[in-house]
Amino acid sequence: MDRVREMEVFVRIVDCGSLTRAAEALDVSLPTVVRLLAGLEKRLGARLLQRTTRRAALTSEGAEFYERSRRILADIEEAEAGSNAAAPRGLLRVTAPALLGRMLVQPLILEFLESHPGITVDLILLDRTADLVSERLDVGVRIGHLADSSLVAHRVGDVRVVLCAAPQYVARHGLPARPQDLRNHRCLRFSGFAGPVEWNFIVGGKKVKVPVFGPLLANQNAALIDACLQGAGIGRFLSYQVATLIASGRLVPVLTRFPEPQRPVSIVMPSTRLLPARTRRLVDWLRAQLPSRLTAAIAGRSRAQPWRESTPAG
Repeated sequence: MDRVREMEVFVRIVDCGSLTRAAEALDVSLPTVVRLLAGLEKRLGARLLQRTTRRAALTSEGAEFYERSRRILADIEEAEAGSNAAAPRGLLRVTAPALLGRMLVQPLILEFLESHPGITVDLILLDRTADLVSERLDVGVRIGHLADSSLVAHRVGDVRVVLCAAPQYVARHGLPARPQDLRNHRCLRFSGFAGPVEWNFIVGGKKVKVPVFGPLLANQNAALIDACLQGAGIGRFLSYQVATLIASGRLVPVLTRFPEPQRPVSIVMPSTRLLPARTRRLVDWLRAQLPSRLTAAIAGRSRAQPWRESTPAG
C-alpha cells in the first residue's frame, strides 16, 4: 500500500504542478509529500522530477513512470468501484478548440457528468494543437486533418470556412467579387499563427493563397466575431461559429463561390491500450452526441452564442 500511496502522491504532484499544491489537494503536510516523493525516487533509483519551490517538471524517467502510474491507479479505482462498467471514477483531462469547446463540448460533458458522479473532468480550451502525450491529456476534440498518425481518431463530422461581414460594413465598403479583392478590404485576422496572414480559396479547381490586411488581429475568434458584428471588417470563421448570426441576418456571407475544402472534426486519444473505463465512457458519449450537435450548430440551430465572450463581465 505504501507503493500505491507513493504513486498517488507523485501523480498528484504532476497534475497540480508543484509539491505545495499537491499537499493542499491531498490535505497532507508538505513534508509528507516531500518524504514520499524522495522515498519513491530512492526506491526506483531515478530522479522523476526537476523541482524548485514554485514548480515541478517531469524528467524522461518521470514521464514514463507517470503514465504507468496513472493506468495502475485507474485500474485500482475501478476495481474498488466493483466493476469497470458499473461506476467509473477518476479524473479526465479533455482538450478542445476554445469556441467549439464552449459551444458544444462543455454542454455535452456536463450532461455526461450528471450520470457519472464519480468522474471529474478538467476541460482545457485552447486555440492551438495540444500534444496529448506530453501535456498529459486523455481525450481531445480536433478540427482539421491529423498530422500525428499515432493518435486514435474517430471522425464525428465536418466544418467549412465561412467569410462574412456585417451589413453596415457592406453598405460602406461593398463586397469583394473575387478573393484577390480582399487586398482592398479591412480583414479581421487571427493572430495564432506566425508569419503573414493568408486566406485560402479554391479558384478554378486550384488552391489560391491571398495575403490579407486589416486593423485588428486577435488570438480568440470570439473577439473577432464581436468586431465583425460591429462592422469593423470581413472575418473568416468556421461554419458552426457564425451560422446563427448569418441565419438571423446579423452577418452576410462573403465570397461563397470560392470555398475551402471542408475540415474534419475528430475525437482523438493517445492510445486505446489499457484505456480506463471512464475514458471509454466519455469517448462513446461524445461519438454518439457530438455529430448531431455539430450538425445543428452548422445549420444555425444552436442556442450557444460564443460571440458574447468579449462582453464586459467584471
